[in-house]
Amino acid sequence: MKKHVFGACLAATTALSPVWANAQTTINWWHALGGELGELLEEVAEGFNNSQSDFRVVPSFRGTYTETMTGAIAAFRARQQPHIVQVFEVGTGTMMAAEGAIYPIYQLMADKGVPFDASAYLPAVVSYYTDPNGNMLSFPFNSSTPIMYYNKDVFEAAGLDPEQPPRTWAEMEAASVAILESGAAPCGFTTSWPSWVMLENFSAWHNIPLGTKANGFEGFDTEFVFNNELVARHWDNLKAWQDAGAFRWGGPGPGPDAFPAFYSGECGIVFGSSASRAGVLRNADFNVGFGFQPYYDDVAGAPQNSVIGGATLWVLTGHTDDEYMGVARFFEYLSDPVVQADWHQVTGYLPITQASFDLTRERGYYDENPGADTSILQMTLNPPTENSSGLRFGNFVQIRDVISEEMEAVMTGAKTGQQAADDAVRRGNDLLRQFEAQR
Repeated sequence: MKKHVFGACLAATTALSPVWANAQTTINWWHALGGELGELLEEVAEGFNNSQSDFRVVPSFRGTYTETMTGAIAAFRARQQPHIVQVFEVGTGTMMAAEGAIYPIYQLMADKGVPFDASAYLPAVVSYYTDPNGNMLSFPFNSSTPIMYYNKDVFEAAGLDPEQPPRTWAEMEAASVAILESGAAPCGFTTSWPSWVMLENFSAWHNIPLGTKANGFEGFDTEFVFNNELVARHWDNLKAWQDAGAFRWGGPGPGPDAFPAFYSGECGIVFGSSASRAGVLRNADFNVGFGFQPYYDDVAGAPQNSVIGGATLWVLTGHTDDEYMGVARFFEYLSDPVVQADWHQVTGYLPITQASFDLTRERGYYDENPGADTSILQMTLNPPTENSSGLRFGNFVQIRDVISEEMEAVMTGAKTGQQAADDAVRRGNDLLRQFEAQR
């Protein structure tokens, strides 16, 4: 496979490096990226290993995000924990609650005297993974946000401007109707990850809260409050658009039917992770456009900014000082603008530092790849508020499943948007209380 910058940028020093010595310190890194992304992650580790001879990072694929997190927690209890574990964003609350198991990154870097400037990271990224005092708890490695992908060929066939994606939900409805009536495609739009896209980011984009206490950032004794008029209206609209053929339910959870419907030309638009960009371009045999998430233009202050998905790297306690020095040096390497820019360009994940974004732009990457900056422009549209900095709820992996189930009940006609939102809040709050009781 082609070696990217993070695997080759320091190749010149590799030829001068001695054979790995027995004294070399091993750093174990558990992760959840399979396939091509996993191969690219291994190149990141290889780049670091080739840049020096004191430490060696050993990546280990451990299954899904949920499997990786729960496996690391079990390993910690058995005193066999890795040094670094990759945890998805909805596991943040669970990791924070694991008192004594986590070595906060800000403390690690300070203890080891390794330079680390949290202000170099994009505010919308940093805000998700900091404590109430603004201290970074984990390293933001692979961050993404949901964006709009659309079929430019379908837009042209429907008489729509292929360079102007819908900006509002009213425009989305009009575009979907035009696609249907023209026969350009049998479906206007679909979505993956309905909870992430049509509730979590929908709420942030409209600057309305998911829960009390700044979406859980100010304490675990939070309660969900997303059963508001706007969310209920939107879920009812999705149902109405589905009945009219304008929207297609892509399935709960990750929405397994969403992207296949887009690739086949069945649906003209799909909402999904910005990190899907490479896969979209690889699988689509048509011209692809990129756009922001739509908003309701009767909501004051919308659009605000979207929130991230993806994952961060958490450091677990129970290792030696020398090993932690290796972890700190590895994070210093990951912070390099060249490494960050290359990771962003080959994966579609966000450039998490301003320097890596600027470097990517200076290289002309965005000029050569129109739409590649959609995610970063959407994330940084406005400074994050307490409603759009992210979320921090315990048991949110299970709660996200509950939300998807309730949304699906709307799509099947079993519940109205308000009934489903009310039930999702009630069930979600029960899980929050269970989480509190287990702490």
